[in-house]
Amino acid sequence: MIDADPPSSPETTNPTTPNEKSRFATGRNSTSPRVVAWSLVADVVSVLVFVTIGRRNHDEGLTPGGIIETAAPFLAALASTWLIALVWRRPLGIREGVATWIGTVALGMALRRFVFDEGTATAFVIVATVFLAALLNGWRALARRGPSGLPETTRHP
Repeated sequence: MIDADPPSSPETTNPTTPNEKSRFATGRNSTSPRVVAWSLVADVVSVLVFVTIGRRNHDEGLTPGGIIETAAPFLAALASTWLIALVWRRPLGIREGVATWIGTVALGMALRRFVFDEGTATAFVIVATVFLAALLNGWRALARRGPSGLPETTRHP
């Protein structure tokens, strides 16, 4: 069910009502340090999962040094994207998720090719694009659903 309160009602403009407290508690519109920190951790873990699975599938070994070496261009791209696209202002937003994904893939591939002197075969670019889209936007979609598992616009206080 969709909230019956119109957008101009006091309940939607006053963040002290129970309905608004639940929205802010999940971090959907929050820029609290806790939400920002956990969002950055989730993005870094997403990149590390992508790299670890790729290295395992290509029998490249799973040493910490090897994982960090492979992940470095993507982690640098992720950090740059967070700063350039101001992702930290609204880390759970859809636009911010898309910006994080595109920036991480595009800048990560450029860094991998021109700075780290590693390959960027077409198949690798496609796999990275799809896999990182799923991870970087997937956890955000789940986080926006909130603890009840329902989209926040369908929950009642």
